[in-house]
Amino acid sequence: MPSWQDFQPFIVTGLALGGVYALSGVGMVVLYQATGVVYLAFGAVGAMGALIAWSLINAGAPGWAGWLVCVAFSAAVTLGYGTLFGPPLAKRDPLVKATATLGLLLVLFGVMDLLWTTSGGESRSITLPTDNSGFSVSGVQVDWTQVIGFGLGLAIAAATAVFLRYTKLGTAMRAMANDREITATLGVPVRRVEAAAWLGCGVLAGVAGILLADMVALDATTLTFLVIYTLAAALIARLRSIAFTFLAAIVIGLVQNLLTPISSVGNYNDMTPFVLAAVALLVFSRRSVVSRSREET
Repeated sequence: MPSWQDFQPFIVTGLALGGVYALSGVGMVVLYQATGVVYLAFGAVGAMGALIAWSLINAGAPGWAGWLVCVAFSAAVTLGYGTLFGPPLAKRDPLVKATATLGLLLVLFGVMDLLWTTSGGESRSITLPTDNSGFSVSGVQVDWTQVIGFGLGLAIAAATAVFLRYTKLGTAMRAMANDREITATLGVPVRRVEAAAWLGCGVLAGVAGILLADMVALDATTLTFLVIYTLAAALIARLRSIAFTFLAAIVIGLVQNLLTPISSVGNYNDMTPFVLAAVALLVFSRRSVVSRSREET
């Protein structure tokens, strides 16, 4: 068993990645509440945006310009998809909605494999200026990118919770989560509310793509399927609570990274989101069964 000092760097990394998973999860939860769509293409959109940013920066564009293009691309693709396919999918089953976004994931993944082939061992990376400075805590070096990852996740979660509770648009989104048709009959501009949710989710996908390309790797496969960690956090929160989404994402990030230095289980740390989500869903379903049995008695 590694010592406490061996675990400390992985705590920092886990908190940083957990923060990015959290801001991604918040985007998925808000979109689901407004449209009923589980956006499985979240990771692929961010990955392609990050690859476009990398190409622009390599061609001589300023770093900030590449990052803005990444966010703009992710927002445009997500909003365009929602505008085009959102209305036809509105009354379809949740499984159909999720499968439709899986189709977008496969299309984007195929385009990335065609344009940014990995053959030849080409190494790609996006390095943020905040990687080169930081501070030390108990002998552990913390860079500002890691601070931004955790802090941005916390800030996005808190701001979104306030937004959903105290603004007209947020109230409309929560109302649509309960009943879309009744909300429309009350005069709420449903299409505009849905467009705002798609746009916000796309912006967060671009931000997550840049941060994960720096923290993890600029690889189409890796970034595309990191959506699994985000989806696990959202499922643990039952696609409802912003606060629980944040907490679940932090736990997933910590557990995943704290398992890494343990030689006996370190190779299985990628199973973390599946295990935690399965345990959480089993616990919730058990509580639901118990509460129903009590009501019947």
